[in-house]
Amino acid sequence: MTSSSRSDLPAAFNNRVSRDLGVDIPIVQAPMGWIARSQLASAVSQAGGCGIIETSSGELDAVKDEIRLMRDLTDQPFGVNIAQAFVRDPGIAEFVIDQGVKFVTTSAGSPTKYTSILKDAGLTVYHVVPTLKAALKAVDAGVDGLVVEGSEGGGFKSPTPVATMVLLPLVRSKVDVPIIAAGGITDGATMAAAFALGAEGVQMGTRMVSAAESPVHDNWKQAIVDAAETDTLFLNQRHSPALRALRTDRTTSLVDVEHNVFGDFGDAQALYFGGDMNAAIALSGQVAGRIESVESVADIISSTVSEFSDTVARLAG
Repeated sequence: MTSSSRSDLPAAFNNRVSRDLGVDIPIVQAPMGWIARSQLASAVSQAGGCGIIETSSGELDAVKDEIRLMRDLTDQPFGVNIAQAFVRDPGIAEFVIDQGVKFVTTSAGSPTKYTSILKDAGLTVYHVVPTLKAALKAVDAGVDGLVVEGSEGGGFKSPTPVATMVLLPLVRSKVDVPIIAAGGITDGATMAAAFALGAEGVQMGTRMVSAAESPVHDNWKQAIVDAAETDTLFLNQRHSPALRALRTDRTTSLVDVEHNVFGDFGDAQALYFGGDMNAAIALSGQVAGRIESVESVADIISSTVSEFSDTVARLAG
């Protein structure tokens, strides 16, 4: 059962992001390589948010199958991320269009590459940005909205980190397009804070990695649950992209290296699905320190909505 039958959603959720995504709850699941596939994304869409299928794994044949599989798992809206630095197939935009996808985020590259072709086909396009300069460039390129990603988030980052608390209101003050906030968002209180700073939706990454429906090994989920707020490391800052990852023996050994650590990423399959936490770099955001249990996607989204309402009511009172 989706949340579309709910009549008690916050009035603030009736906004541009929700309308662009075609969802009731403006919560987007981050497009994490190998993780953001149909099992997780369909659960997010079924719960009233917007599931996203990734392309950053570079496994385009598998990704195409996952996009097709979404049709069997949910009749709710979902989106696709085109991570340009990792997608070698110039026909990816045409494939996404042909699949009837209506919402796309673009990242890890220029917003001019796919925006026009996607928008000309009637799709809504948001571009992921880590700086004000990137946000202005994306708006000039004609994107419909932005995913404004603070440096506390996990995964691929700008080597010049700016936290959400600074970046989000800065970008909001300079652009008029709708914004999805990413980085540091894990519950209703942080979602309300993002709305106060100018967002109309939020993206959750690490919280969704830890979800019951996440395909990653239980060892990774437990590592997130066990992590302190200080248990992530910012790697590869001398290169681009930088990486935020969980503190493990492997990532600790990569803190001060001069070379690009992508060559030391390791065996992703052994980490993601085999549970060997030192087999590869376990990407994670600082909110790992606030996640205390593995919960279903439906419970994560439901509790976020309730806490958002409670937070707004408390502030109003």
